Amino acid sequence: MSTLLTDHTPGQSRYGKLAQALRDRILQGEWAPGEVIPAESTLAQNYGVALGTIRQALSLLVEDGVLQRRHGKGTFVTKGVDGASMMRFFRFRGLDDGASTTPHSHILSSRLRAASVREAQVFSMSQGAQVLQLERLRSLDTEPCLLETIVLPLPLFGALADSDSHGWDDLLYPMYQERCGVVIQKTQDTLSFSQLNATQAKRLKLAVSHPCVLVERQAFDIAGRCVELRTTRGDAFSFKYTAQVQ
Repeated sequence: MSTLLTDHTPGQSRYGKLAQALRDRILQGEWAPGEVIPAESTLAQNYGVALGTIRQALSLLVEDGVLQRRHGKGTFVTKGVDGASMMRFFRFRGLDDGASTTPHSHILSSRLRAASVREAQVFSMSQGAQVLQLERLRSLDTEPCLLETIVLPLPLFGALADSDSHGWDDLLYPMYQERCGVVIQKTQDTLSFSQLNATQAKRLKLAVSHPCVLVERQAFDIAGRCVELRTTRGDAFSFKYTAQVQ
């Protein structure tokens, strides 16, 4: 296969245009998540560019998290984020540091509604478009630990809207990929502190106005689109934060 690049647009580097062309092929499903892409020499020959140019283009996609290099094995399309666990922000009783326990998940409610102005902007949707809103309770050893509100754009997540939540997995991101073809490539979390209202406190078995950590997440797919808004609340007294500066 020979694929020559057309003249790049003003201000765009040749390797930048090449990176976009490779990204487009990934988005079109030519290379699936976890699949190795052709060798650098093969791609350089196909596109009629120098080996250094193809390496710069691939480096851009690696930096963006679209591709992953594995020494001695090649360059692979990222499999995406499996869970991006919220548990790294908390240390609940009975859970040792560094433990990778996945909390049990229970969908409390699932409903369709019109997107808010902010949601429409973040999801690049038209006004009045619908979203799927989930309320999810996560538990460790039957004890509630995290309460989440998750908002997903439609029709992208229509397969979830039409399915029975009782059969859903404890981890949502692998399920997004399996059922909706959506690969979560990266997440961005913002932490703040708040207080629980009566409903939230009851679900987490805490007192009304108990202090909580509020984690607001935006999750992005491999195309760089925001495809999930998530708000997570957990007991502030179980909060932990670790930073290493060298």
